[in-house]
Amino acid sequence: MGMNVGSGGGGGGRRGRRRAAVMAEINVTPMVDVMLVLMIIFMVSAPLMTSTIDIDLPIASGGKSISQNAPPLTVSVKRTGGGCNSAVEMYIGDALVPASELDAKIKAIRATRSETDNTVFLRGDKDVCYTDMMKLLGTVRSAGFKANIVILPEQGT
Repeated sequence: MGMNVGSGGGGGGRRGRRRAAVMAEINVTPMVDVMLVLMIIFMVSAPLMTSTIDIDLPIASGGKSISQNAPPLTVSVKRTGGGCNSAVEMYIGDALVPASELDAKIKAIRATRSETDNTVFLRGDKDVCYTDMMKLLGTVRSAGFKANIVILPEQGT
C-alpha cells in the first residue's frame, strides 16, 4: 500500500500539465459598444442643448453713403516717446492739435455737423498706450460723436 507521491508519472502534478497560452489580443468589442452608446447619447442630447429664442431680426438694407460735403472726421494719436501716459501728438485730419485744445475743437466741429453726420474715425499708432486711446475715446464721446476705431494694415516698406 505504498504510494509514490513524488513520481512524475502522467497524472495531476504541475509538471505534467501544459499551461494555457496567454491571450495577447485586446477584445475591442466592449469598447466599440461603449463608444456607440456614447455616440447615440450625444446625438440625442445635442439638439436639446441648443435653446431657440424667437428673435425678430431687422432686415439690412443698403447703407447710406457718407455725404460728399463733409469728409468723415479723423482723429489720430501718435506717441512721441517715453512710456505710457507720456507725451502724445494728436491730429484732427492732418492738423496737429495740442492736447489742451482737443476737447474744445472736437466740440466746435460737432456743433457744425448734422445729427446724422456724427461719426469719428480714431486712428492710433501701434505704440500708443491703451489709456491714451481710451482718453481720446472719452473726449470724442463726450462731444456727442460716435467713434469708430480704425485699424490700418502696415504699409510695405
